[in-house]
Amino acid sequence: MRSRETLLRLHRFRTEEKRRQVADMEFMIQDFMRKYEDLDAQVKHEEARNGVTDPSHFNYSLSAKAARGRRDNLMRSITELKDQMAEAQQALATEEQELRRVEMLAEKEAGSASSMPLQAAAQGMR
Repeated sequence: MRSRETLLRLHRFRTEEKRRQVADMEFMIQDFMRKYEDLDAQVKHEEARNGVTDPSHFNYSLSAKAARGRRDNLMRSITELKDQMAEAQQALATEEQELRRVEMLAEKEAGSASSMPLQAAAQGMR
């Protein structure tokens, strides 16, 4: 009985940890998207200010080129984070399934343990 409670607590802890990881990744993606949008606006502003929108042009703004590079790196990071988050969500779903299984076993065990005294009493009366 004691080991079942320990196993149940372990699975609850793991499930909560996976939920925290997914939430952290969602927050990071949102934060990166805001930064991406800021950098994109900065690139557009610099291109409009300079009048050159082609990064390969010799007169293209160096600050626009730097912001464009940072923006593109952020998009790669966002893509990688989304892939990691999909894996983390799958791990969370698996862990939640395992937790439900362990909880059902614990309930079943608790139900059979509570009915045992009744069965023993019924057998003692015969």
